[in-house]
Amino acid sequence: MNENKIKVYAILMSIFVVMLVLTNIIGTKIFLLFPKVLPNGLFGVPISLTAGIITYPITFLVTDVTSEIFGKKRASLMVLTGFFCSILTLIIITIVLKLYPSDVWLSGSSYENLSEMEMAFSTVFTLPGILIFASMSAYLIAQLIDIRIFHFIKKITNSKFLWLRNNLSTMVSQLIDTIIVNSIFLGYGMGLDSNIIIQIIIANYLIKLFFAAVDTPLVYFFVHIINKKIKK
Repeated sequence: MNENKIKVYAILMSIFVVMLVLTNIIGTKIFLLFPKVLPNGLFGVPISLTAGIITYPITFLVTDVTSEIFGKKRASLMVLTGFFCSILTLIIITIVLKLYPSDVWLSGSSYENLSEMEMAFSTVFTLPGILIFASMSAYLIAQLIDIRIFHFIKKITNSKFLWLRNNLSTMVSQLIDTIIVNSIFLGYGMGLDSNIIIQIIIANYLIKLFFAAVDTPLVYFFVHIINKKIKK
């Protein structure tokens, strides 16, 4: 690769890893989608989503752009790098949670004692083991499938119809991701009824389909801009 290609790939890799790590960190927060507009949700129940849905779709946008410009090997390398960076992040967070807090930590805070502050910190950064397993398994499988479907469609269409391979690869991979995460975490981890799990899967997947449609013009835009940049 020429120097411009290396720089662009490094930037895409950085964005991908940051978005993925952020997904694991902020994913502990669950929020209501449009509580005032859709108080009864889609099935008579308010739509609850994890905050990770804000950052996670960006990872698919980045992998599709990378696949189109740099090919399957570079995109797969990005996915594997993100996986190992996520594992490293979780290991470091686990170590930090075990460190004994200092009284200096209380300076300027609104907490009355170290126990309260430590509990608040742990509540934010402690992830259930089953959620980590579900999230990382789904991520690795879905991203690698996304790349393979993307390049399969690219091959049979002779590199035409970027919108088609972008949407189909994302739609299939996001469906797999949504089913794996929610089935393991909500079913095995929380023991929820299968009907509730199906409703949550459908609601989450519809939101992801919306993001897939929205990111199509973005894929065209970034592919165009990057191709101009690396050809200079």
